[in-house]
Amino acid sequence: MEINNLNLNDYKIVLTLIRFGTYRAAADELGLSPSGMSRQISGLEERLGVRLFDRDTRNVAPTESGLALSKIAERVLNAAQHGMAEFEAHLSARSGQLTIAGLPSVTAGLLPGFLKSFASVHPDIDLRIMDALSRTVLEAVESGAADIGFAAGTVSARSRLAFYPLLDDKFVAIGAANSPLANERPYSWSEIVEMPFIAMAKGTSVRELLDGACLQIGVRLAPRFEVAHLATAGALATEGLGITALPSLTLPVLRTESLILRDIPDFGPRRRIGLVRRSGRSLSPAAEAFFSHVRNSRFPKSRW
Repeated sequence: MEINNLNLNDYKIVLTLIRFGTYRAAADELGLSPSGMSRQISGLEERLGVRLFDRDTRNVAPTESGLALSKIAERVLNAAQHGMAEFEAHLSARSGQLTIAGLPSVTAGLLPGFLKSFASVHPDIDLRIMDALSRTVLEAVESGAADIGFAAGTVSARSRLAFYPLLDDKFVAIGAANSPLANERPYSWSEIVEMPFIAMAKGTSVRELLDGACLQIGVRLAPRFEVAHLATAGALATEGLGITALPSLTLPVLRTESLILRDIPDFGPRRRIGLVRRSGRSLSPAAEAFFSHVRNSRFPKSRW
């Protein structure tokens, strides 16, 4: 008995013949000739070594073995139908899982809007968010732990990543109402660095740009405080312990109700935010849909 050689078409033929009861009606349903239908049933019985249908001059009726096979056929065809529906949902990005890595400022300030509009179109895609520093974001995407990343700057030509710029993030000065930023006016970068300064730790994308801005005016940044987290910088500034300079996208991470923001016209560098994905690797349908959604979106303009 070669039951392992049965295919979906075999199961469909058996069920159709049981349903219609005659070769002609079943053959019409399947787009076959009655003789072709008869040959397929005979061939199936020969492979299985058992009679599936009793025939007379006008009708066919399933044997006990035919009925047993029909029950199996229903389960197999239903499973195949559900499986293909699931795969079609995967291909059309109606379902699946998507992991996004991003800088904390992006996951708090930019990503929620993207996720809201994306989820309204793709409600059955499960989303996992990894907020991390820039280097960790790149490592997550490169290793495959994340499908897509939001990073700052560009990526090394030696890496296996591709960078797609989205927007440039402008730096602003931030301090308490009674800080050296109390006067409502723009401040030069040379003024800012002379104030008690709260800096992000070395190795962050923000610190790299701060150091670069200092290099342009020939000074070295000597912060009063160095912190690893944006919320900590905001808390210290709120207490009047110093001022800081951060990209505009970081503002949702801070509690800015009691802080004042000032423009820095001559700061120079802006933080370039972009999407990162692995080079030469296809994205899953869910990731491809999100990637296209972000790149085709309009970006809100900062008041700064």
